[in-house]
Amino acid sequence: MKQLPKYFLVYLFAILGLSAKAQGIYKKITSYRAYYGWAKHYPQDWMILRQFVNDGKTYLLLVNPQTLETKIDEPGFYAIKQMTIDEARAFFKSTPYVKALQKAEKQSVNMQDAGIESGMPKQTGISLTADLCPSRKPLDRRIFNSIITEFKKVEQPVPIALSVTGIWMRQHPQDLEWLKELQDKHEIFITWINHSFNHRVSLKLPLKENFLLEAGTNINYEVLETEMAMLKNGLMPSVFFRFPGLVSDQKLVYQITDFGLIPIGTDAWLAKGQQPQAGSIVLIHGNGNEPVGVTDFIRLLKAKTQSIARKQWLLYDLRESVDEEFQGE
Repeated sequence: MKQLPKYFLVYLFAILGLSAKAQGIYKKITSYRAYYGWAKHYPQDWMILRQFVNDGKTYLLLVNPQTLETKIDEPGFYAIKQMTIDEARAFFKSTPYVKALQKAEKQSVNMQDAGIESGMPKQTGISLTADLCPSRKPLDRRIFNSIITEFKKVEQPVPIALSVTGIWMRQHPQDLEWLKELQDKHEIFITWINHSFNHRVSLKLPLKENFLLEAGTNINYEVLETEMAMLKNGLMPSVFFRFPGLVSDQKLVYQITDFGLIPIGTDAWLAKGQQPQAGSIVLIHGNGNEPVGVTDFIRLLKAKTQSIARKQWLLYDLRESVDEEFQGE
């Protein structure tokens, strides 16, 4: 049986419709930058990741290092100590958040699929991630309609993590609004993963010179511009990052973790025939470019119908899945 999620308040705010409304106000962002430190508001310590100004007011992007929950808040509510990223990580070194960063760095040597590939192996179920890379095709809505149909009696809202690019948000405003409406209606709960702004790719270049490894890539722009686009569209940035093409090198992994972001890979890219196991982080593409993977996932759901009904096979919040692995270490 799945335990009650530790993110009850997050779900409660989503149910009350507060989180979406709170996110809808950041339309005039300026001075968006990486900014690290310790924000204390009894009884919770938060780590600061970003600072920005919106319509004359200063805001912080914060992460709860125990649960990986993120939120936007004004600095006046907290006792704040600014730190470097290394100082902040040392201060929070015993937390699941920093341990997840460290694990991702240990798996940084792989050129493909570096980062955290799976979550809770002791649980029967998976964490579903769907990538929204730039595409001329519309959102593949079969994914969302299928998980809502299969899980509505046992798990609501249904958790899903979406890796989103800035270009996709710009090109598909209607699809983005549809996703937000599903969340507002409490049918799904989305963890938004940074997938870079441009998702550059070349059909000619080798992997070691491709995607974010392509010469001339501005990693600050790719990371921070995507987060700003999320906030301007009413989305809450998470602490997760997925490399375009799942391609990186060790230097790039450390550049991403220096932003306080946890690289997320996969051990089950369905379109490539990889079969999910207990605790897998499953990858499909929701941008219309990979219908085979979506079809495979829908087939998997149908095969698990009885197990889902008995709550023996569920979808897990990616934050909970990653966080659980490091609790008590």
